[in-house]
Amino acid sequence: MTRYIIGRLISLVFVFFAVSIITFLLMHSVPGGPFDETKMPLPPEAKANILRKYGLDRPLWEQYARYMWRALHLDFGVSYQSPTESVTELIRRVWPPTIQLGLATIAFAYSFGLFFGILAAIRQNTWLDYIVTFLATMGITVPNFVVATWLVLLFAVRLRWLPTGGWEEPKHVIMPMLAYALGPMALVARYTRVSMLEALHADYVRTARAKGLTEKRIILRHVLKNALIPLITVLGPEIPNLLTGSIFIESVFRIPGLGSFFVTSIWERDYPLIMALMLLVAGLWGFTYLLSDILYTIVDPRVRLTGRQST
Repeated sequence: MTRYIIGRLISLVFVFFAVSIITFLLMHSVPGGPFDETKMPLPPEAKANILRKYGLDRPLWEQYARYMWRALHLDFGVSYQSPTESVTELIRRVWPPTIQLGLATIAFAYSFGLFFGILAAIRQNTWLDYIVTFLATMGITVPNFVVATWLVLLFAVRLRWLPTGGWEEPKHVIMPMLAYALGPMALVARYTRVSMLEALHADYVRTARAKGLTEKRIILRHVLKNALIPLITVLGPEIPNLLTGSIFIESVFRIPGLGSFFVTSIWERDYPLIMALMLLVAGLWGFTYLLSDILYTIVDPRVRLTGRQST
């Protein structure tokens, strides 16, 4: 396993460089720039000084080399949107609310999604199964900003139980978490139900029942453990999405998080921030998939990290 993990970490380095090159070329291929005269009319001398200050007057290959050299030393430059602070300081300032919301969403969505998925599989083709399936389908198809609007109208405007937005008190987390968690919870519930049904009809379950094991023990000791294996593949990609924020949720509930900067950095042609955010997302995705592979061996020791299964 150690050799496999080291190999994956080395491959992540090449992924970072590939993502950085593609992102750098794409953002410079878009017409316009961060100091375009149509957005900020400036005298030619002033514009030339600004471009020289940020190194934008140099050839592209040199700009990329200089940026990556600084990035290797954890210096991602200065944000054009907030020139008084570095990109690292900006991310350190706005990421905590997004992480807090993301972790709360992960805990809520995965716990209840797993519970409802198991419940629907055990009560297959009953009214409970139909309700869970219907709600899961709704959770996947309805956008989270629509759910957020409904929650605000119901709990904040009509019932006045919760504030419409903000990020000062624990109660400010409730509505954003519910709106953000509905989609992942529905996805977890659907995949858990399918995996559980497949495991419940396996030969080893029939053998366990023939031996006289109780249904509760069969589900907890045998079915659930095997049903988690395909579920890990589904859950992995959801974690980076939840930890990097949603512009819709953060905008509706006025959360000062990282999600809005993903869009504004593109509109404002904030090159240093775009590069830093893309490298951050690439790192989260890479480490998440590595963690998923390691979890496979914990859930099922028969799975080897070489891609083969022991017989």
